[in-house]
Amino acid sequence: MPFGYVSPEQSMKDRADYARKGIARGGSVIVLSFDEGVLLVAENRSRALHKISEIYDRIAFAAVGKYNEFENLRVAGIRIADLRGYGYDRRDVTGRSLANAYAQALGSIFTTEPKPYEVELIVAEVGRISDDDQIYRLSYDGSVADERGFAVMGGAAERITEHVEAAYRPALPLSGALRVAVQALAVDASGAAQLQTEQLEVAVLDRTRQRARKFGRVSPARIGDLLTTTAPAAEAAAESEPAVSSDEQGVDALAPLAPPPGTSPDVEKP
Repeated sequence: MPFGYVSPEQSMKDRADYARKGIARGGSVIVLSFDEGVLLVAENRSRALHKISEIYDRIAFAAVGKYNEFENLRVAGIRIADLRGYGYDRRDVTGRSLANAYAQALGSIFTTEPKPYEVELIVAEVGRISDDDQIYRLSYDGSVADERGFAVMGGAAERITEHVEAAYRPALPLSGALRVAVQALAVDASGAAQLQTEQLEVAVLDRTRQRARKFGRVSPARIGDLLTTTAPAAEAAAESEPAVSSDEQGVDALAPLAPPPGTSPDVEKP
């Protein structure tokens, strides 16, 4: 054996351990399907960096780990979606195709690059009904899991998953789904008092919206309203006002300006 030889099995194990440790240091993300769409909730103490973003009309992206690494993947996914939607049809851009593209990229990086990406991703697509919602969770090595109902990643994912499994029910209203997610994240934060609404990043893929783009962010004020109202009161409020408001703007986030054809709002112009 040459000096310094490491077997392929040991090399892959070391890479996996390295990536898992980096991911575990990040805050958790929970994605749940509810009666009117898909809810994405992340523990995020930074106001400048987003863990949750829009990829395309019906598709959202969530990530944990190193920001610069998953940001590169997010931008690459937007470019793939824009090219496919522009060259063929917007309906040809699906969550499954994006998840496969991410899986190939992460698998190649894990096996060939000097250092694996310390990231874990979720690609969520909202369907016409709850049963059509798609949630794909991708690991650092390119493996893909097709989750049903909800998915959890980052931080103490196992403990949070146990809490969500005990409280989650299909077709929950927005307020109920948000309450389940926040209570589960509080378990990871070692107490609800340590987890304020300003430390949460929340977005919704709203299937009831008439426009093509379904993504919108929920403001901290609206988060507080949803968490403090009872379920019947929240349903009544949802009929009279939009469930999602723009982040840092006083306009309805469920009615953003449409971007020029072939572009995406999350891709920076060169």
